[in-house]
Amino acid sequence: MLHLRVLAPTEMTDEILECLEIDEAVSGLAVFRGAGVRPPGDLIMAQVAREGANDIVQRLRERKVHQHGSIELEGVDTWMSRKGFDAELRTPGSSSDAVVWAQVAQRAYEDSELNWTYLSFLTMATVIASIAIITDSEILVVGAMVLGPEFGAIAALGVALVRKRFVLLQLAIRTLVVGFLVAIAVTLVLTLAGRGLGWIALDDIVGARPNTAFIYTPDKWSFIVALIAGAAGVLSITSAKSIGLAGVFISVTTVPAAGNIALGVAFLNGSTIWGSVAQLFLNIAGMAIAGWLTLVVQERLWTRVSVRRARHLRVPRRML
Repeated sequence: MLHLRVLAPTEMTDEILECLEIDEAVSGLAVFRGAGVRPPGDLIMAQVAREGANDIVQRLRERKVHQHGSIELEGVDTWMSRKGFDAELRTPGSSSDAVVWAQVAQRAYEDSELNWTYLSFLTMATVIASIAIITDSEILVVGAMVLGPEFGAIAALGVALVRKRFVLLQLAIRTLVVGFLVAIAVTLVLTLAGRGLGWIALDDIVGARPNTAFIYTPDKWSFIVALIAGAAGVLSITSAKSIGLAGVFISVTTVPAAGNIALGVAFLNGSTIWGSVAQLFLNIAGMAIAGWLTLVVQERLWTRVSVRRARHLRVPRRML
């Protein structure tokens, strides 16, 4: 169940109410006339079955409600309503499977923002990964994987292509490229400092590392795991049950590969550098491709659901 909140000019209120009243996904509806101050107007609140949210938001956007006021969607964790239960039963699809594209797009923009927090987490994760490689510690590698924030920007690549948000595509690419360059550069400086202090030697980089050698030796399984992880990650951020993200973070070696690139550059070891670059590229490409394909499938499935809803409600398809 979702809570829909619309702030709109008074002259648009009746049209919005009509739009909501005809939809069986709406189980509760309230209007507070004159409650809006900026912009001046009315506040409309509704309880909406998650499965029907896309069609409702689309109809409101077609009426340019978002340009004259605002449209807000908020998940309801706990609710008790017989009418709400009936609305979910009437609305085609499953609540847990439903993809609310407005939420997905907003999250993609937020995760693709290149800011101090993103750079800090990615840099700290890369530094920890480099220490894990030096000490051949699997536990530290896992910690670095979980700490890395890069998956949000990778998933945003698929969202941008499926929803044709090319500004988002540019933001996501910039965030990934600049983020990894900064993280590798900082890790490189710290590695050179450690080398100067005698804390790190070449043998720590090229010696036997049975627990972390997979980081710079990519193979077909690296790409397959990235594909599966990318699909699982997108399902986690688009469905109502976000239970798989931790497993996604632990499955792929983007951050450890970046840390190993810094170590390889510090000691000018070509095999370490190019093996890690290949691992980084395979992981990002695999997750991006799988995420895009998963979103394509979800979009087509929910388009069919929207058509079924339109026929059931006997509303012209162009309105949906």
